[in-house]
Amino acid sequence: MQFCDECGSMMKKQDGVMQCTSCDYTADQDSDGDFVSTEEQSGDELIETEEGDNFEGKPTADDVICDECGHTKAWYTIKQTGAADEPPTRFFKCQECGYRWREYN
Repeated sequence: MQFCDECGSMMKKQDGVMQCTSCDYTADQDSDGDFVSTEEQSGDELIETEEGDNFEGKPTADDVICDECGHTKAWYTIKQTGAADEPPTRFFKCQECGYRWREYN
């Protein structure tokens, strides 16, 4: 990954040179490594959202209230769904009725 010398933004390779995505500054490509671009999300980055996902055995939250049945215990898992400088999202599953919800911190 290469960053712009002018504004610090990430640069992309365009027509054989590196171009800033913010200020259009161009520079030669750094020669200290290969650049890899990915189009797809890998399996370890996916968030548990399906009905059949197994929350049982994960940590338990005692400080939540299920909107469906009012039960006060739920299993939860934490995922980083936003940028690295944003807090993670907690995904809950009610231990009583199985209702699922998320909480943004």
